[in-house]
Amino acid sequence: MSNSIILLFTMNIFCTFMQIEVTADNSSIPIVIWHGMGDSCFGYGIDYIKQLLKKSIPEVYIKCVHKGYNELQDIQNSYFGNINDDVKQVCEEIKMDKNLQNGYNAIGFSQGAQFLRAVAERCSTPPMLNLISFGGQHQGVYGLPRCIAVDHIICEYIREALTYGAYVKFVQEKLIQAGYWHDPTKVDEYKRYSLFLADINNELNINETYRNNLKNLESLVLVMFENDTMVQPKESEWFGFYKPGQNKEVESLQESSLYKEDRLGLREMDNLNKIHFLSVKGNHLKFTEEWFMENIVDKFLK
Repeated sequence: MSNSIILLFTMNIFCTFMQIEVTADNSSIPIVIWHGMGDSCFGYGIDYIKQLLKKSIPEVYIKCVHKGYNELQDIQNSYFGNINDDVKQVCEEIKMDKNLQNGYNAIGFSQGAQFLRAVAERCSTPPMLNLISFGGQHQGVYGLPRCIAVDHIICEYIREALTYGAYVKFVQEKLIQAGYWHDPTKVDEYKRYSLFLADINNELNINETYRNNLKNLESLVLVMFENDTMVQPKESEWFGFYKPGQNKEVESLQESSLYKEDRLGLREMDNLNKIHFLSVKGNHLKFTEEWFMENIVDKFLK
């Protein structure tokens, strides 16, 4: 790995987490948002989502998870850092937030969705009630075709690191996307050395705490984008993935060992109609205001 890569990986990524707060109203359930790769709580997209939520749920309290003091820092830190440290910090913030003590709903966009699932599994107090996953990669990704960093050189560094050393400990601990890199041709290596995704998916050992906490959700809403060109494979948004040993044929959640062995409690949740599989005819994170209000806000957030 070149010195330039090491320099980028060792940037000061441990910025203090902060939050965007809206005046709380005890009559509404508060919402926690975690944005995706290359996005920011300071950007137009998340601000627009917040405005839609406030329009439909007046005076709802909203916390947007971010790292850094401005949009650029928040974007950069969506690429570099230790996601396990990030989840731990967010858990502590949620626990200390007086406006979230009676429970909250969570909305995760892209990688933010699996990060919030980790929060649900690892941190039961206060309780997460509903988890809305927009294009989350719950079985990981095997490919990074459309990186959207401000500096495109960063994208090339990320691709190089993931291609040649995704499961090297240093890369796992310093590159956010390495945490959910899932190489179907190296199943044993993935299960042994993935420090994040393999853990929250109970790949090696079944953590009953994770399992029970996830099952306590009222609803797990999985939104898949049918024309997604960013997530490979897009079926990961519904917990599907490539069949082990190759990267061509995809199996659904229901066909996977994760489901058949019920390692995460998803089969039980599915039988109880707690999992909602939604699809949108669009590219990654592309949906209309009308669809969002009708299918998400009105059904799961009010």
